[in-house]
Amino acid sequence: MNKKIKIALITLITLIIGSGALFAFNPDLRMGAIVTFMNLKETTKFEVDGDKVYMNGIINTKTPDQLKKVISENPKVKTIVMGEVPGSIDDESNFPMAKWVREKGLNTYLTKDSSIASGGTDFFLAGNKRTMEDGAIIGVHSWSDSLGKEAKDIPKDSPEHEMNRKYIEEMLGTDDFYWYTIYAAPADDIYNMKNEEILKYNMLTEPIIKKD
Repeated sequence: MNKKIKIALITLITLIIGSGALFAFNPDLRMGAIVTFMNLKETTKFEVDGDKVYMNGIINTKTPDQLKKVISENPKVKTIVMGEVPGSIDDESNFPMAKWVREKGLNTYLTKDSSIASGGTDFFLAGNKRTMEDGAIIGVHSWSDSLGKEAKDIPKDSPEHEMNRKYIEEMLGTDDFYWYTIYAAPADDIYNMKNEEILKYNMLTEPIIKKD
């Protein structure tokens, strides 16, 4: 798991699952239990309205099949409107799903009330057209390895960077945004991007929409 979800969400689930002594004395086991627990549930919700599908929740191993089913049953859908998508607990599922979105020519859209971060931000980049209303929140951060070593402290030519770096390059044509994210905030924190930064890294294909 390279991308982590928002700290508040991790804390909440840790309190639920980590109440037993076994988890309390074994943080690695506790995190493994959290991931397993969340992957057993459909943590991403989809709701179709005309040619749009509204997406909310955490991306996990079940999300790709959910999305493909929605699109198969609603072929008129052209745009994925992302609401609250705080992250992904499984990049091995998230990245192939995102590439499928790009191949299908689907668009991604953020309303002024949208809030995405981490793996949710990665997923947004898959849109053929990527549009954002002013006020939307886009959060980024680094990742750390199994020993807690931060991505920025790992040599740039290390294969550990490759999955995330290559995905960003495929989506945006350059890996500049990847290197930006690993310095933006540590793995256990989130940095909310400014509009000028969002534009600088070509995250949008359309001008920012100003809403009254």
